[in-house]
Amino acid sequence: MASSYDYDDDDSHAFGYLLTFFFAWGIYLVWWRWHSIRNRAIPFRHPAPHQIGPTFQATRLEEPSLRSHEMHPELRPAAFPPERRCITAFDPSTGFHLETLLADSRDEIAEKIARADHAQKAWRQTSFTDRRRVIRSLKKWLVDNQETCAKVACRDTGKTMLDAALGEILTTCSKMDWLLSHGESVLRPESRRNNLLMCYKKSQVHYEPLGVVAAIVSWNYPLHNAWSPILAALFAGDAIVVKCSEHVIWSSSWFIGAIMTCLQACGHSPDLVQLVCCYPEEAEALTKSPLIRHITFIGSEEVGRKVAMAATEHLTPVTLELGGKDPAVLLPGTDLNKWSSILMRGVFQNVGQNCIGIERLIVHSSQYEDLYEMMCERASNLRLGSSVSQGQDGVDPNPDCGAMISSDRFEDLERVINDAEENHGASVEIGGHRYRHQWLEKGSYFQLTVVGNVHPHAEIAQREMFAPIALILKYDTVEEAIALANGTRYGLGASVFGPDAEKCMDVAKRLECGMVSINDFGVFYLSQDLPFGGTKASGYGRFGGPEGLRALTNPKAIVVDRFGWLVTTSIPRPVDYPIRSAAQSWQFISGLIGFVYAEEWRTRIEAVMRLVRASKQ
Repeated sequence: MASSYDYDDDDSHAFGYLLTFFFAWGIYLVWWRWHSIRNRAIPFRHPAPHQIGPTFQATRLEEPSLRSHEMHPELRPAAFPPERRCITAFDPSTGFHLETLLADSRDEIAEKIARADHAQKAWRQTSFTDRRRVIRSLKKWLVDNQETCAKVACRDTGKTMLDAALGEILTTCSKMDWLLSHGESVLRPESRRNNLLMCYKKSQVHYEPLGVVAAIVSWNYPLHNAWSPILAALFAGDAIVVKCSEHVIWSSSWFIGAIMTCLQACGHSPDLVQLVCCYPEEAEALTKSPLIRHITFIGSEEVGRKVAMAATEHLTPVTLELGGKDPAVLLPGTDLNKWSSILMRGVFQNVGQNCIGIERLIVHSSQYEDLYEMMCERASNLRLGSSVSQGQDGVDPNPDCGAMISSDRFEDLERVINDAEENHGASVEIGGHRYRHQWLEKGSYFQLTVVGNVHPHAEIAQREMFAPIALILKYDTVEEAIALANGTRYGLGASVFGPDAEKCMDVAKRLECGMVSINDFGVFYLSQDLPFGGTKASGYGRFGGPEGLRALTNPKAIVVDRFGWLVTTSIPRPVDYPIRSAAQSWQFISGLIGFVYAEEWRTRIEAVMRLVRASKQ
């Protein structure tokens, strides 16, 4: 009987364990399902603009410019009052008129800032889960609509689909992925260490939203340059006002419109994100606004200085990214064939309109001729054209490089190249002039250019060209190479190539810049966990990484009692008001300092004795 009873008892326990397991599993599945639904991306629709469609037909502007509507009044919409300023949007690769849009006035800018400020009051109370859902929804939409987004960027900037995929889509997806995976851990309250005197306290830093921040961004990457600060601001709990370049108001309106649609689909106010586009005369309505708590500026040094000066009106903090003259140092013995494709990509990506593009190739004199011939040969085989031409008019729809944003700088580029050749002994066998496209005669194309034997003091070696121009400088010693790399006013990014990784690292540490890639180009930006920014005339502050995300918050220190029920701060009698004795209070405090901070134990013991004596008096 005993054995039968034991067997039944074991069987009932096994059934109980099994029932408990399935009950717990059921609870987990319910929780997982709830969590999955709560974090799932919300689909939304944002119709593609007809200007990228296969049947798009438009007026070809004779001399395309932002003010073409002034020369051709028929381009100006009748709905806009005659006294209001407009901006003509056009495709720089074809000269097609895209749209004429209204420029913002000072009053309209102030109104947009106020709307963002109002919307931020509710947004700052959202959880990280809410913010992640918005980011995840945007990420899904961007991946699902990447071809459409790339075509929009191509149509407004003249770049190729490949350059759009690399510089617009890939980098933006990397930004969103980092925010989803690490954004909360960066902004979560952070515990800090305490000293002996504060051992009974708990110290934390809380990263609170600033309010309304601003981003003034350049035209070279209209999707990424706008989305990147918007994504960071929204995740930090801020609202944001983005001022895009007048050159890309058409695409920027569509890209930012997608974010506003997403916010609305997720149940939040689309007023959290505002787009401003105006002429420089009205820009101070943004940079001098008392409601703007932080400004991120991406653009030229000249305009960056004006933004920084305007921001002093209300002591608004500014992050400046002002471009560079990035060098690629090729150490002796570098395998040029191995790295030639990366060098080509570094120089000619986005036809040189890349803030971290390679502008100077610094090579040992023994390899100079090989590099010069290699770059000339490869550059001469590249095709210029439009990725969104749909093969019309005999145009090759698969160009290697696209158009520049406009032809405004072509005369100056030709002047600087000619100066290097005639006055500083440079050699120019490839390029150097505006390119007259056989079929796209209204397009803004510049020949892919290789300038050899560049003198380090020539204007072309000192100024940011922001154009498809490869400069080759030669050196005899590594010390000379480092001096050449550091020999400009800029200090944004750099690359070092060589067969010995340790020697490359030694050179990288001595370069005056904010970022360095070793045996690569620009990969420090693809890793969004890294801060992005430079030094010297390339600006200050960082965006990207934990540093950039936290820059959009107010770091608030909070100190609280660790065991408030047991130990709290009290004022000892020798230092309590009114002070009974200056000598006694001094003896007490000096004893306390000696006990906590003295190096020798003998001094500490003497200090304790002074402390005790002062306490008993």
